[in-house]
Amino acid sequence: MDLLGLRLGALLVLLLAAAAGLLWGGAEASIHTYHREPFREVGNAFLLSGGSEGIVADGADLAAPASSFIKFVNVTFWRTTESAESHAKMAHSTGLVQAILFEAADRENIGGSAYGGQRSICCTPDLAKLEGCKQGEIIRRPSSDDPDWPFVLDTHFSANYLSVKLEDEEVRITKTGMYNLFFISCDPKLRGLTMSGKTVWRNPGGYLPGRMAPLMKFYVFMSLAYLLVMVIWSSQYVRFWRDILPIQNWITLVIALGLFEMTLWYFEYLNFSSSGVRPVGITTWVVTVGAIRKTISRLLILSISMGYGVVRPTLGGLTSKVLLLGLTYFLASELLDIAENVGTINDISGKARLFLVLPDAFLDAFLILWIFTSLSRTLEKLQARRSSVKLDIYRKFTNALAVSVIASVAWIGYEVYFKATDPFSERWQSAWTITAFWDVLAFVLLLVICYLWAPSQSSQRYAYSGEAADDDDEEAQSLTKGTDGDVGMVKIDKDRSGGAGNAFSLEDEAEEDKRE
Repeated sequence: MDLLGLRLGALLVLLLAAAAGLLWGGAEASIHTYHREPFREVGNAFLLSGGSEGIVADGADLAAPASSFIKFVNVTFWRTTESAESHAKMAHSTGLVQAILFEAADRENIGGSAYGGQRSICCTPDLAKLEGCKQGEIIRRPSSDDPDWPFVLDTHFSANYLSVKLEDEEVRITKTGMYNLFFISCDPKLRGLTMSGKTVWRNPGGYLPGRMAPLMKFYVFMSLAYLLVMVIWSSQYVRFWRDILPIQNWITLVIALGLFEMTLWYFEYLNFSSSGVRPVGITTWVVTVGAIRKTISRLLILSISMGYGVVRPTLGGLTSKVLLLGLTYFLASELLDIAENVGTINDISGKARLFLVLPDAFLDAFLILWIFTSLSRTLEKLQARRSSVKLDIYRKFTNALAVSVIASVAWIGYEVYFKATDPFSERWQSAWTITAFWDVLAFVLLLVICYLWAPSQSSQRYAYSGEAADDDDEEAQSLTKGTDGDVGMVKIDKDRSGGAGNAFSLEDEAEEDKRE
């Protein structure tokens, strides 16, 4: 196996190992559920994040049941045996744990610093004098919009009991915003504290998190768009079925997978919104269909760029490399989508996402290089054979690909800017566009391919007709009869075949061209 195969094989093994670990450790909850989660030490406090979600304000009458709320259900705190035994059996309050709920805009109202020193969450003797806070509790300043916010719930351990239950409470949300929940203890004796239970977060339209709600409507629109394309394409496909090209069968598959994926996403979000639970099995299935669609779409573009069915009847010796690249990309895409969607409604950590994004980005970059290298060769062949109809189609296809790559790079830049300037997700209501753009771009590019390779009575004019069987010597001979510019093009073709092949380890493509 050559260098390309070895590299892809090594990446494939790494992705398989990561897939096993990710699926083995998957969670199965969308309502925030805690299973003896440990508190971590942050400054002078012990802290546990309870969740972060965008919630739309409750517009109902205050006398009516709340439609937007955060509810605490069976939340129980557990301390260590050593901590419990350090207190007398008759003691009243032997440890305080506080739950604090606040909007991202009020984050500066939590904590403080004495004399310009390090910021503290918990009140210290110096801060008690400066801030007027109560020592051993969270520093909280009332919001300018509502003096009852940030919202704090206190829970006290009694005597030497190991656990204490937070009273079930429902907090009504009357202002649209990104809400954060933290459980905090300022008591140094509560080191090793853990928590179990759950919190229920609800928007007026259901349990779907605020930043995900617009996507449900988006997937309805995309499903209808794919359905329309499928109807038009199928009518042409059936009408001219005798003249169908192999590449048009693959286009049909991509359209069907796109329609299936968008529909599945809609019903997955609908189930999530109505139940508040996001089952791992259902989401994994949806993600897998999406990964298959993205993989086949990319292989379709690569095959078209190589001239499959136009200047060559098959991919020949390149088939194994294309399939290996497709399998590797499928695993990379599957892992990334599983980490972002399965079993969680919180953003995954930066390090975990970076680890999974890098293989996906690397493979996309490699695919782009391979696609444009192949397109260059295909265009030169068509120009050499003076196939004006095919050449016109491929030039339009090249222009569409170039525009899509430029748009992708520009959007990646915007996405980096968007996230860098919004570290606390305060623009959560427009965050859905980051995901939606890629689906729209893929759909538009598919429309271009459908337009250029639409089934028709003249489809066979674009098909491989046997001229590719002529060897390179005959092709070069016909070129040398032309102008000096044509002779120069032959030299360029030879240079590119050697140079590009060595650069990208794709020399087999040039060899395959010679066999044809």
